[in-house]
Amino acid sequence: MIKGVIIVNNLGVVRLAKFYEQVHVTGESAEQAQQSVIKKIYRAVSKRQDNQCNYLEGSIPEWGGDTKLIYRHYATLYFVFACTNRESDLGILDLIQVFVEALDRSFENVCELDLIFHSDKCHYVLDEIIIGGLVLDTSITNIMGGADDQNKLHKSSLSLLTSGPKKTQIGARPGTLSSGYQ
Repeated sequence: MIKGVIIVNNLGVVRLAKFYEQVHVTGESAEQAQQSVIKKIYRAVSKRQDNQCNYLEGSIPEWGGDTKLIYRHYATLYFVFACTNRESDLGILDLIQVFVEALDRSFENVCELDLIFHSDKCHYVLDEIIIGGLVLDTSITNIMGGADDQNKLHKSSLSLLTSGPKKTQIGARPGTLSSGYQ
């Protein structure tokens, strides 16, 4: 099971974080505990050399001893998936690749600014891949179809909100112009 997906840049600034399993730290709120875990994850992956493997086991005690981190470093971003020991390391690396490819197709060469200014689209793509910590789909075609549907729904709801109510003049005959809004 996937416990969380975190994307941080080279400076440790979070660009996307999605937790599928609660983080338990005594004396801290859930948000503080999540921030603490993100800092630990960043410290763990950022100090590793490029020639080292992309797996870290047991590095997040807040999630228990069966947690491992699998990550990929693309340009200025670390894509980190925290999961249980039962998950396949190569399978998760492939899942990270699928996620990055889907983001690439969504934004036509994704960059860090896309994650900042279009976080809703990034979450749509991630939600098409993982639901509740379980892998839902790895087909780029299916993922992009679902994400495109979400974007269309989002745009149509925004247009409804910004269009405002229609106003007609009382007593105006249908089909004739009035001084009210149409």
